[in-house]
Amino acid sequence: MKVQQQGQALRLRIDEAELARLLAGEVVENATRWPDGRVQTQRVGLAAATTWQRSDDGWCVQLPDAEVRALASRLPSRDGLSFALHGLDLSFDVDVRDSARRMQKDRH
Repeated sequence: MKVQQQGQALRLRIDEAELARLLAGEVVENATRWPDGRVQTQRVGLAAATTWQRSDDGWCVQLPDAEVRALASRLPSRDGLSFALHGLDLSFDVDVRDSARRMQKDRH
């Protein structure tokens, strides 16, 4: 999972393998070990609605299951999902470059 954060904008980008794990009910995470040894973890999972929770070691965003499944059904697509989360603009998308490369390779 790639996490981009600037001001009140947060972008979460996952690959197709991570999407499969997410759709199977798993939580996808990204962990950063800081020079002082502390680990900060960003997690994303599925729920009925968009929510978030902070913990001592990071945060977890829950995305709406139905909307993520709808996005998955229309892949490959450049359009992701956007949510307003208590003053935070959240965007979520799936990197489909791997399958696009496979499709091109299969054509040749």
